[in-house]
Amino acid sequence: MIRKATIRDVKPIYNILKAYADRGELLPRAISELYDYLRDFNVYEAEDGHVIATCALHVCWEDLLEIRSLAVVEDYQGRGIGSQLIEAAFEDAKSLGVGRIFTLTYQQDFFEGHGFRVIDKSTLPKKIWAECIRCVKFPDCDETAMLWVR
Repeated sequence: MIRKATIRDVKPIYNILKAYADRGELLPRAISELYDYLRDFNVYEAEDGHVIATCALHVCWEDLLEIRSLAVVEDYQGRGIGSQLIEAAFEDAKSLGVGRIFTLTYQQDFFEGHGFRVIDKSTLPKKIWAECIRCVKFPDCDETAMLWVR
């Protein structure tokens, strides 16, 4: 079941993201940052009530959103959960009236399967780079920038 994240979900979200961040596959997120951006997050809750996946849709500008922190616990991968979270993000974007979403990712094939296309990072607004400066990989980012347009 996909639902909006609540305060009680912050630590499970943190733990899911940390597993990927420790391997360099996602940007690490501090717990304080997760509280700051909690309203951006949807979670996927398993039948037993545990949060097993997460995805954030962040407003960057009046006409641009970002999908970030998309992660599914490894034991649950391959079941379409990530795809369901992407579809929920598309619905959220529609309700916000925004038709452009970008992501920075190592999972190019996954995002291409959802209609994203590769773009040059330099085409993204400078505002976005303010967060990149905090990344351990800055300025040598090896992620692929991708854009979805409705």
